[in-house]
Amino acid sequence: MSITGALQIGVSGLQANSNRVENISSNIANASTVGYRRTFSEFVTQNTGSSQAGVLTEVRASISANGNLQNTGRAADLAVEGGGFFIVSRTPNDPVESNYYLTRAGSFTPDQDGNLRNTAGYYLSGFPVDDAGTVGAIAGGDYGDLRTVNVSSYQMEGAPSTQVIMAGNVPAQETGLATPGDPFTSTLRYVNQLGGAEELTLSWQPSATGSEWTVSITDPAGTNYGTATVAFNDSGANAGSPASYVSTGLPIDPATGVVTLSINNGAIPQALEISLGAPNSFEGMTQFSGDYTPPSYSGDGTETGSLVRAEMTESGVLYGVFSNGARRAIFEVPLANVTNPDQLRSVAGNAYVATRGSGAVSMNAAMTNGTGAVVSGVLEGSNVDIAQELTDLIQTQRAYASNAKIITTSDEMLDETLRIKR
Repeated sequence: MSITGALQIGVSGLQANSNRVENISSNIANASTVGYRRTFSEFVTQNTGSSQAGVLTEVRASISANGNLQNTGRAADLAVEGGGFFIVSRTPNDPVESNYYLTRAGSFTPDQDGNLRNTAGYYLSGFPVDDAGTVGAIAGGDYGDLRTVNVSSYQMEGAPSTQVIMAGNVPAQETGLATPGDPFTSTLRYVNQLGGAEELTLSWQPSATGSEWTVSITDPAGTNYGTATVAFNDSGANAGSPASYVSTGLPIDPATGVVTLSINNGAIPQALEISLGAPNSFEGMTQFSGDYTPPSYSGDGTETGSLVRAEMTESGVLYGVFSNGARRAIFEVPLANVTNPDQLRSVAGNAYVATRGSGAVSMNAAMTNGTGAVVSGVLEGSNVDIAQELTDLIQTQRAYASNAKIITTSDEMLDETLRIKR
């Protein structure tokens, strides 16, 4: 081996160890970066002749090694517990497939339009769920149907009430008095045909006749829907249950105890059924001695609601919680996988794109086909081990000094050769 060959090899060693120091520096600097993956330099022998061998570096990334999960308590912070990557885009609803990347950095927050964007500026992608809240199947690697996950542009349409079931108790001792007391009233809330909340007032007036009451229904505008006389059983196996209903204007079915109102709140009146309880049953209103128990009301109907907050499940389904108390799925966030994650190509912002070495991207629902669970309120930290990096730094420094010694020694030998000639 010639002296110049030794110089070349020493220079290649300096360059290779310089590259390794660059990787170590990047790892240490990003030790606290969410979703960061450690990079490292592998040395490869470079043959420049039959007896000369230099060294080259090949930079690799440890993408398949996951970092530790860190609790943040912020609902929009997401992490993948297990395999898989979030799919993000450079712009909301980006039409260019090459602008879609894979990432483990799940520090998402809503922007001014409600789109979930992470600290690198990438937008979380998912599949919108239909109005019925049906979550479909996810499979494949086509980004065309993906949409940016948005948590502000949702409103749930209202559904009018059609039936209400009530259950409560009127005090038996208040009937049969020479001078009956004041009526007991309660407020029934229902949903009108436009999704708004309306109220009706039910009044139970005790009668001078024992175990007999007069029930009436009115609305805040003063509309009186009529009255009915309700007699309760005062003995036997059915004591305390309704015995009979006699209408005095209130449209009630005496066989079922169901009042059918026709409420004029639109071009077509709204039909509303109110069940007071069938005769000889204890499923509706009862009459027992003791205190008045205001009726509880249950039934259908949903008010118009706006999105209040969003909740992510481990299966990657994002649910919206609305102001009317309803909860339904609004997005399904898929996870992407590749055959060899360590061969993904890194782009700015802790994101990656597929290469021939990594294999094609496959999208799947979370917790299926090798993908992990989506965890809310958690971020995945860097997979850098500071102690290991500092150890590598010391070793690299020594290797660099050794290669520098080769160069200085070769230089001295070359000077000596030149002096011999002189």
